[in-house]
Amino acid sequence: MVDKIKEWIVKIVTSRLFVLWVVILALFAFVLQHLFTMQIINGAAYLKDYTYSIQKTIEIEGTRGNIYDRNGVLLAHNELSYTVTLEDNGTYANNKERAKLLNEEISTLIEMIEKNGDSIVNDLDLYMDPSGELSFNVDGTELDGFRRDVYGRKKVSDLKFNAKLGYDESTATPEQMYEYLVNKFAVDTETYDRYRAYQIMVVRYAMYLTSFQKYIPTNIAEDVSDETVAIIREHASDLQGVEVKEDTKRVYDYPEYFSHILGYTGKISDSEYDDLSAQDDSYSKSDIIGKAGIEQVMELQLQGKKGAETVYVNNLGKVLQVKDYKDSSAGNNVYLSIDATLQMAVYDLLEQELAGILNSKIVNAKTSESSELYIPIYKVYNALIENSVIDTSAMADAAEGTTQASVYQTFTNRKTEALTDVANTLQSDTAYEDLSDEMQEMVTYVVKMLQDKSVFLTSAIDSSDSVYKDWKDGKISVQEYLRHAIDSSWINITEFDLNEKYADTDEVYQQLISYVTDKFQNDKAFDKIVYKYLIYNDKISGSQLCLILYEQGILVQDDESMASLKNGSTSAYTFLKNKIQNMEITPAQLALDPCTGSCVIMDPNTGELLASVSYPGYDNNRLANSMDSAYYNALLQDGSLPLYNNATQQTTAPGSTFKMVTASAGLTEGAISTGTVITDTGVFDRLGLTLKCWVYPSNHGSITVSQAIRDSCNYFFAETAYRLSLNGDTYNEDKGLSAIAKYATEFGLADKTNIEIPEGTPKIADEFPIDASIGQSNHSYTTSQLARYVSSIANEGTVYDLTLLNKVTDSDGNVLQTYTPEVHNQITDLSASTWEVLHSGMEMAIGEHDQFKDLQVKLAGKTGTAQEDEKRPNHALFVGYAPADAPQIAIATRIAYGYGSSNACVFVDQVMKYYFKQNTEEELLNGKATNVGTSSNSFGD
Repeated sequence: MVDKIKEWIVKIVTSRLFVLWVVILALFAFVLQHLFTMQIINGAAYLKDYTYSIQKTIEIEGTRGNIYDRNGVLLAHNELSYTVTLEDNGTYANNKERAKLLNEEISTLIEMIEKNGDSIVNDLDLYMDPSGELSFNVDGTELDGFRRDVYGRKKVSDLKFNAKLGYDESTATPEQMYEYLVNKFAVDTETYDRYRAYQIMVVRYAMYLTSFQKYIPTNIAEDVSDETVAIIREHASDLQGVEVKEDTKRVYDYPEYFSHILGYTGKISDSEYDDLSAQDDSYSKSDIIGKAGIEQVMELQLQGKKGAETVYVNNLGKVLQVKDYKDSSAGNNVYLSIDATLQMAVYDLLEQELAGILNSKIVNAKTSESSELYIPIYKVYNALIENSVIDTSAMADAAEGTTQASVYQTFTNRKTEALTDVANTLQSDTAYEDLSDEMQEMVTYVVKMLQDKSVFLTSAIDSSDSVYKDWKDGKISVQEYLRHAIDSSWINITEFDLNEKYADTDEVYQQLISYVTDKFQNDKAFDKIVYKYLIYNDKISGSQLCLILYEQGILVQDDESMASLKNGSTSAYTFLKNKIQNMEITPAQLALDPCTGSCVIMDPNTGELLASVSYPGYDNNRLANSMDSAYYNALLQDGSLPLYNNATQQTTAPGSTFKMVTASAGLTEGAISTGTVITDTGVFDRLGLTLKCWVYPSNHGSITVSQAIRDSCNYFFAETAYRLSLNGDTYNEDKGLSAIAKYATEFGLADKTNIEIPEGTPKIADEFPIDASIGQSNHSYTTSQLARYVSSIANEGTVYDLTLLNKVTDSDGNVLQTYTPEVHNQITDLSASTWEVLHSGMEMAIGEHDQFKDLQVKLAGKTGTAQEDEKRPNHALFVGYAPADAPQIAIATRIAYGYGSSNACVFVDQVMKYYFKQNTEEELLNGKATNVGTSSNSFGD
């Protein structure tokens, strides 16, 4: 037995496999020893090193500084809020599973958020309305940048034709970009409806933009309700990576009054990041910054200093331990030169005046043939739909038996017919000029819609083409025009489902018709055309629309008024006139002329800006922090243009408010003297002109220059311009223009005021000196520029640059910087007698206006009426200062399409009574429209 064992051992040892086995056993022992050392002896240490091996520095945002008015009234500040965040820190088997589960979780999260009336953050520049219609929120270079980011290109110039996608990335349509992003994030459009797929895409795109910073969560919803906080925390265990954190939101206390001045905050764009980071390297691509107004202008002052914390994170980016912490600090506070109380009072008074003018012009008719440009009540009915006062989308879900449900049924029936009518007209040979008004408007919109969708390539149109000219003249059918457009390659057929290589004109045209009718199924603009003609054809009544105002909560519930509308004891005409008079329906809502205005008030002694009012304003709270895309889109579509600053951006001719410049030029250049008498014959007919004085067929007789300012005599100033243009006995137009431009420049009208926010570019007339002398020709100035001009008349020659700023302090109230208006130039050419003429003429002018008859302060001023469009009312203007003998304020106002300067006078009278405390605020701001007459003209304008 022993021998056998020995023999077996010898056999094994001498075997060629023995060495291999020894090596295997040795390696196995080595591995066991190391596993024991790593897991048992040093396991805890290795685990710690692994877990904490990734060290990151997380920024802590500083609190944004506050904005105050000149007296310390708080205008913008921060409040505590709750933000729902999502961090992509789950573990998945593969990317397909990740996309599926992540999209499911986002959909669930959206449902929880919206259940409590909150909404997700949507910073995407691609907007979808609830009906599924897509549009861009940006244009120009911003849209180019958006396309660059979506398609992952480094530069805009890298955008190219994408053979795989079948289109050029640089001209991608909203629909193409939507489909690209939905596919990119694997959003299942069979599982989710179109709008929910869009919402998921919005969240996924936001996460994608910060994916390189995996440990930083993405904000899904901001400023959410306590109910949303509760439901999310309740389901926290089921929501991977979802948290609710304390945050701050930017709040504006008086939004509509100051929106154009303050602006709003929002997420930084790439271009803004490049600009700001060049000045301060602490900026990151996730920062919230000022996007407009003072918020943007004073960004570097308002932005708080960031803190930081150094953390250890695991391989999934989960923060496990905080190592170092540095607290953030608040930004500086900014004080404006504006007096908040004055600003708000003037805004309210301006709204009252607009409502009064509007109310006085509404007549109980379907159309108006009057040269006075009255407003037929049917136009008011239609405005309720046209300017989206009534939410037509909401009517689709209205309860049975309501007025909304009845009106919506009428609409759907007619829309079905209208779509058929459009399709038939597109296949008809009827010339455009022979179509009904309704069908003309519909087919015009067909062409416009095709152009807006980049199906009809306007850049390809040959304007000399005979068919194109016939279409513009209404001589041919829309079918002939569009077929010609197809043959001329003006139509982008890639939008259609056909084989481009073999498609003929007939096939393409049939696809075009299908495209149009399909798009019109959910086209709000087309719907509004349908509603318009239902209203004008009395298929939808004014009373029904008034009742819908109550049903949709636009008007406060009033059972008595509703009953009187239903039984016919109160007509829709009377009802709406009353609501406009009481400003329950505002001019801004209707967007009918007049619906906009502006007023700028400054101290002529210091140049300080006291008020800069633009009506209408908007709620910048809904654009701050995370933008309310639906609200922003509504502002873009609003006919009253609430995003536009009428005080600093709107430029129009100054009308007769310019005549003090012409007087100054005439007196200083020697064309006239203070004693010169010119006889107004009613019509200035030199040079073959027939310029009528405003009192024609009467006239002002023989008057001096100060009397001409008083009477705003067109003839006198036309004669002055003629004399300025004489070179000996020869009329030289350039000489007259040069003289007028010289003094307009002296009064600051050649340059912007240098106010910090966007400002229109002024233009001194460079043609027709006779027209230019009375403020017409191609003069063009903003209200703020006219305010600076009249201020320099009040103070006899000091032209100030404007500033909205007063001072900057730190968070403890220490003054860091002060701002005072700088002198733009000093007028030295005008003599004392010339200043006296200007002042006396403006003082006498006020006495010619009954609107100021009970004003107790002595006012000097000049009215103006400027025509821009023969089919719309004239602009109403006024410039002046008070008290006339010791000016404290200078004022300029413009009521766009305000009919006549008498209306501007009514408004200025109210402002003066408020400022000089002649009437109490309650007496002036009584919540009712100012009672004005219907005069379309006033002295000299």
